[in-house]
Amino acid sequence: MPPASSPRPGPADDSRYPDAHRPPLDPPRPGTAADLTSESLLRPARRPPSEGWRRAVFTASRGLINPGESRGERRRRELRALVCDPVVGGHHRIAVLGARNGAGRTTTAVGLGSVLAEERGDRVIAVDAAPHGGTLTERLATRLRPRLGARDLVARRETLKRYSDVRAYTGQAPSRLEFLSSGADPDARRVLSDGDYRHVAGIVERFYSVCVTDCGSGVLHPAMGAILESADQAVVVCPPSVDGMRGASALLDWLEVNGHAALARSCVVVLSRVGRTTDSDLLARHFSDRCRRVLPIPEDPHLAEGGPVDLARLRPATHLAYLELAAEVASVFR
Repeated sequence: MPPASSPRPGPADDSRYPDAHRPPLDPPRPGTAADLTSESLLRPARRPPSEGWRRAVFTASRGLINPGESRGERRRRELRALVCDPVVGGHHRIAVLGARNGAGRTTTAVGLGSVLAEERGDRVIAVDAAPHGGTLTERLATRLRPRLGARDLVARRETLKRYSDVRAYTGQAPSRLEFLSSGADPDARRVLSDGDYRHVAGIVERFYSVCVTDCGSGVLHPAMGAILESADQAVVVCPPSVDGMRGASALLDWLEVNGHAALARSCVVVLSRVGRTTDSDLLARHFSDRCRRVLPIPEDPHLAEGGPVDLARLRPATHLAYLELAAEVASVFR
């Protein structure tokens, strides 16, 4: 019987290498200044809580006992970081659409724009593109409302050289959100036209990072062609009712068959004024296969007043919902 062969040395078996022939090991890499980061040198500090019993314990112990942030606080901090994503290309346009008046379209545009402006450090503007003067300016708290609007801006566009020139036509809310009104003019021949909006978009692009356009009800008024062609993404607002759901779904149908299918598929559907009796899961299931994301905005007494929107007066759940909407919108800024 032939002698049993010795086992073949495996990758970890170094017995076949005498010390003189052992492959040399790579010398350790010397440290560089790049290795000296704050993460490697400093022990990470636990963030102090900002609300609830955790904050009470932290305050009472004068900082000696730090329970840390709650899950909700961490979630809001993460959303705020997403909202602050830089805008690749320098400018981003968001069209806020609704099938009819009373859907919550303007309130959504104001809430979204206000959160973006409050959290970000760059310039954010809301443009009222409603054909006969919308309610955007009425939903924004400001002491001084500009007498000039979008049509005046277009008429004097050749004189606009600096940001300060544009500020003569815009107002600003406490959230830092600037706004450009369409102006209430009973003369139907002077509504914001397709060409007017193209000029407005060109001016806004030069001086602002983000533009939120309140498009007015429907999709057939004169400026809608230019709005949809220039939009980087859309937000479709759906009230929690049968006719509201049908109208929002029909709006998506119209976008798909009129050359804006990609905009419809990538849009965010906002379920506005969702209450306890609303089957938001049913609404979400209907739209989830047709769009990028479905987000509910709960009922809120402050929003129901119909006056200027003040983020500080929103219920925590409502403010969080707008923060989630802003983070979702900002997720495609890059």
